Amino acid sequence: MTRVLYLYGGWPGHNPYGVGEWATATLEGLGFDVEESNDIFALDQDLTGYDLIVNNWNNALLSETLTPSQESHLLGAVEAGTGFVAWHGGGAAFRGSVMYHLMLGADVFYHPAGEGVRHPYPLYVVDGEHPVTAGVTDFDAASEQYYMNVDPRNHVLLETVFDGEHMPWLAGQRMPQAWTKEWGAGRVFYSALGHYLEDLTAPPVERLMRQAFQWARRDR
Repeated sequence: MTRVLYLYGGWPGHNPYGVGEWATATLEGLGFDVEESNDIFALDQDLTGYDLIVNNWNNALLSETLTPSQESHLLGAVEAGTGFVAWHGGGAAFRGSVMYHLMLGADVFYHPAGEGVRHPYPLYVVDGEHPVTAGVTDFDAASEQYYMNVDPRNHVLLETVFDGEHMPWLAGQRMPQAWTKEWGAGRVFYSALGHYLEDLTAPPVERLMRQAFQWARRDR
């Protein structure tokens, strides 16, 4: 059985506990054995026994980071084959940990429409043949649209286009919003969607996330 560490908590603005109920139910619905933790010090241990680590930890300050021990245990486990999945606030977590963001594939810069604004934007499927996007077609969202600095090694699955309403100089700019990558023997997935619970429960996103959990796990 797939053994999962699901870490969530931190800044309440991303509703980590409400989202936590959805995530745990989704993971258990896939038949996974889920260990939940609201304690960041859960990363201060040997994590190689987990098949998948799911991160919905949310930071409020730019100065927050992983300790050297947490960074070493987390990245070491993924390098050894443990899968890693995160979404939305996971891309803005642990700002001070350069290696975490190198593994994840991005740094979140900003959301031009503002904090928590339900700004409508399109999502385009870039690779519809990937197992994570199977059955997912282009769709629209109305939430925070993340502008990010992304790793060119990412295998992009979804992208968006900025309309320039709030920053005219961004009009027409395309931006990856979901991708996969490899970190050693481990598979990594990140999606920028998920500021609100309804972002994650929207049918195309929920399908995307279920398939990402299955794809990333070590014992697939």
